[in-house]
Amino acid sequence: WTAAWRACPAACTSAGAPDDGPPCKRPRSDRCAIVVRMFDVLVYLYETYWRPDACPDHAQLTRKLSAAGFESEEIQEALSWLDGLAGAAESYSGRQSELGHRVYSNAERERLGDDSIGFISFLESAGVLPPPMREMVIDRATAVGATPIDLDDLKVIVLMVFWSLGEEPDALILDELFVAPEERVVH
Repeated sequence: WTAAWRACPAACTSAGAPDDGPPCKRPRSDRCAIVVRMFDVLVYLYETYWRPDACPDHAQLTRKLSAAGFESEEIQEALSWLDGLAGAAESYSGRQSELGHRVYSNAERERLGDDSIGFISFLESAGVLPPPMREMVIDRATAVGATPIDLDDLKVIVLMVFWSLGEEPDALILDELFVAPEERVVH
């Protein structure tokens, strides 16, 4: 499922593309390449460590990631992003009114984009993304810096928020996060 989200974020582009995806239309910046590979690191961590507390300390994790073929800059970017996620997870409170309505600021709307906001709303309305987790997703999505964030990258962020809290999304949500719409089986 990892190949489905490896395309360049919308904030930048590449002359080429992954073998299994459409090419981006704009030139790729070095920052874009680091952000794309940062998501590779995050998915690798999710696949390798079942919970954040199963991860080794930063120094050992850096060595393991380097041995797995990741570059220093993308490792540092991912570890910095994960530190922010850990901070958000520590302050996570499952208590917030379910009756409230989230109003996005102009800056958030620009950073997230309509597709990502729509997907977050879908997860909320399905009852799988409570308001405190939604805020963690928004915080970590705006920390990426891509404007607007690619929907596939947002899906990785959602998965990492569940991971950071030690929660496993149910099978239907995993399907929504990682199976391309054209590959879904309709019953």
